[in-house]
Amino acid sequence: MPRIVCVLALLAAGLSAAHNKVNKHKPWIETSYHGVITENTDVVLLDPPLVALDKDAPIPYAGEICAFNIHGLEAPFEAVVLNGTSGEGQLRARGLVDCELQKEYTFIIQAHDCGSGPGGMEGKKSHKAVVHIQVNDVNEFAPVFREPQYRAAVTEGKIYDSILQVEATDQDCSPQYSQICNYQITTTNTPFAIDRNGNIRNTEKLSFDRQQHYEIQVTAWDCGQKRALQSVPVHIDVKPVCKPGWQGWNKRVDYEPGTGSKQLFPNMHLETCGEPLSSLRVTVELQTSHIGKGCDRETYSEKSLQKLCGASSGSTDLLPAPSAATNWTASLVSDDGRDSDLIFRFDGRQAAKIPDWVVPQNLTDQFTIATWMKHGPSPGLRAEKETLLCNSDKTEMNRHHYSLYVHNCRLVFLLRRDFTQVDTFRPAEFHWKLEQICDKEWHYYVINVEFPVVALYVDGVTYDPYLVTDDWPIHPSQIDVQLTVGACWQGGEVTKPRFTQYFRGSLSGLTIRPGKIESQKVISCLQACKEGLDINSLESLDKSIKFHFNPAQSILVMEGENLENINTAVRKVSYINSRQFPTPGIRRLQISTTVQCFGEDTCITIPIIEAVVMVLQPSEPRITISGVERLSQSASDFRAAGGVSLFQDLHIISTVTRADTAPRHTAHQPGVLEEIIHNLDYCDILVLGEELNPKQESLQLQLSSLLGKHLDATNSTSGMSIYGVDSMTNYEQVIRKVHYYHLQPGQLTERRFRLTCSELNGRYTSNEFTLEVSVWHSSETEEHISHMVAPPQYMQVVHHPSMISDLYPNHASGVPSAATVVIVMCIAALVVVVVLGIYRIHVTHQQEVKQGETAKEADTNWDDSALTITVNPMENHTAGEEEASEEEEEDEEEEEDDEDEEDEEVTSDESDDSEEEVDVQLPRMQRSSEKPQRWDKPTICY
Repeated sequence: MPRIVCVLALLAAGLSAAHNKVNKHKPWIETSYHGVITENTDVVLLDPPLVALDKDAPIPYAGEICAFNIHGLEAPFEAVVLNGTSGEGQLRARGLVDCELQKEYTFIIQAHDCGSGPGGMEGKKSHKAVVHIQVNDVNEFAPVFREPQYRAAVTEGKIYDSILQVEATDQDCSPQYSQICNYQITTTNTPFAIDRNGNIRNTEKLSFDRQQHYEIQVTAWDCGQKRALQSVPVHIDVKPVCKPGWQGWNKRVDYEPGTGSKQLFPNMHLETCGEPLSSLRVTVELQTSHIGKGCDRETYSEKSLQKLCGASSGSTDLLPAPSAATNWTASLVSDDGRDSDLIFRFDGRQAAKIPDWVVPQNLTDQFTIATWMKHGPSPGLRAEKETLLCNSDKTEMNRHHYSLYVHNCRLVFLLRRDFTQVDTFRPAEFHWKLEQICDKEWHYYVINVEFPVVALYVDGVTYDPYLVTDDWPIHPSQIDVQLTVGACWQGGEVTKPRFTQYFRGSLSGLTIRPGKIESQKVISCLQACKEGLDINSLESLDKSIKFHFNPAQSILVMEGENLENINTAVRKVSYINSRQFPTPGIRRLQISTTVQCFGEDTCITIPIIEAVVMVLQPSEPRITISGVERLSQSASDFRAAGGVSLFQDLHIISTVTRADTAPRHTAHQPGVLEEIIHNLDYCDILVLGEELNPKQESLQLQLSSLLGKHLDATNSTSGMSIYGVDSMTNYEQVIRKVHYYHLQPGQLTERRFRLTCSELNGRYTSNEFTLEVSVWHSSETEEHISHMVAPPQYMQVVHHPSMISDLYPNHASGVPSAATVVIVMCIAALVVVVVLGIYRIHVTHQQEVKQGETAKEADTNWDDSALTITVNPMENHTAGEEEASEEEEEDEEEEEDDEDEEDEEVTSDESDDSEEEVDVQLPRMQRSSEKPQRWDKPTICY
């Protein structure tokens, strides 16, 4: 058995040695390969070709190639043997190769022979060869622009080498297909060109006026001549040549009345063209000199304004509106201006004498002179004095006691005291030199005299005189003085008295207040503008911005170093008008700017810009007065201490028409009436027909009715005027307390009064409300009047048959006997005479007491101390009526039957005593009943 084992071992060793002798060599391949594969294909072209050689050939298996193995990290390739005998192989991709993902691959390849048998037992491997594969690109992607659109701006009048550059990309991996080789503008007829690098330039100078914006389309090609699928839009804005200045502002700004403060330049900014600035100064000016007296102010009368501002009482208006009481201004040239603002123009030929009773001769050591004045430079080389106000001798001499005049654009106030007041060398002339005096603009001048100190206020700002000259007082004399406006009166030392030193300019609201000076607060109130510049959200303004207004708030100056802060500040500038009914029209705006640059002598210049604020027309109010239009009361009410209340049911309302914003269903639909609340400045109660007789009748108003209100009143025979700026409610309350008093209403048949009210000195007036007042006479009243005529006496009464038939209509038709009639008549007459006598004595006594009380009340209520009633004005009229009544009685007696004649003779003595009384009362009562009253208007009877 061991022998067998040994034999088998020897046999195996022999076989192995035989095999080794057959497969003696390893396969051989190239040391490196370079391949190319086109993306989206699977065949790799190798250089050199993949071939493995084996020196064992042609021995079967040992000389044949069985496989090629690839060694690499996830190489997407495989190698296949095409011919084992020749050793040819092929390199393939296991899937589609994408160049955009990976352009090159490198890996190791080895060849394997078939070994000693079919199973490849004991096969040999070749050395390792390096394979480098390059993926060839395919032009599968089109160019794509990096931006969806391009935008640029150019300045007109320049040729640019490059305005902007567009850029497209290609996702292909190869330079041939991924590079952009050409750009093209596809929009025709444009002044632009583009080069291969995408730079766009203009081919001609562009003009902002001709075209401010261009839009062109651009496309691109890659080097494989593949065109972009979508063109890209390019926007080019043409800017004007950069000029430093303000931009983003509107030429006109509309202002709606009642809207408060409105921003003027919400989007404005300063363009500096890149110039660095170290500081800026911006001045905004609101020009309102053409509005009223320099700006939009309240246009109430001078008295109403003084009452509204709390000025001291006692001021006298030297230039009032012409009227019967103030006729000295009738010859002057007046200009109502705007909104009923009374202005007097003087051209060097007009002047007015003020009556002596208007202003007292002695103004005391304290007084105030105030006026609005508009004055320009005096014509001629040698300017003369131009007198506003002058108090001079009326005759014989030519002394000026005090005067206010302009000379060479200087304002001079002359005050010469009398020796009785001072006997030393004292200040007499005060001179001020101000630009306002001759700038042809309206200014408010106030001279407060507190001798020897004189203060001047111009538009609320005080100024000290630059020159004060002294003089001796005026010697006392008995010569009267003359106060004039617009010139100075020269009554002495000339052949013919005349005016001299005429004023050339405009005046308004010239007042003088003796005995008191005005306070700074009141002066500021009287001249305050109701419109001006403002700053919105002042607290949000940057702390580095310095700003200040002038007193009228028509000029605003802002300074700063930061451009953005200045821009923000200017955007906050606004316009405000606090009047409920502002003056409509244009207000001009001017903005001037000064800049400084860093260390440079020359710097940019900012042009002045001009704009306008258009104040729109306010809704005009309609003031309506309503109430009872006819008033009838008894005569005793008119004689009562308080008189008759005329307007007890008065109502004053004001409405405006607003545009209805709701949808309209009709073609013509009026606006909506809306009730509003505003002030009134006067209400006038005018007597229609004959003026009031001050000895018998008057309009009365208790002063207590005006307490706590900004109202005052004047009274005359032509009516009553209630004035002052106050609410409609307060005016209602005061007018309702106006009473009409008549001492002898028996003479009154009818009185008519007209009531009108005004706002803004007549700019808006109410309807004319007319009230008719009449008297109805009671029997008590008639009896009272008759007894005032006839002295008290005992009377006998005769009743005529006609009267008896009237009193007893159902009396039997049968006629009694004459004796019976006589007896009855005698008894009746006796009883009537006794009763009537007792009653007449009692009534006469009461009426005398009542008449005395009425006279006392009348004396208490009437201010006219000279009014004394000694004769009853109704006496003649009543006597005439009595005579007519006697004649009627005689006619009636003649018509009586003969059988009554005897009775008449019996009672004739009684009839003579009582006939007068019966004829006065009974016919009057009958006439009154025959004429019933007709009420065709709303009537109140008391």
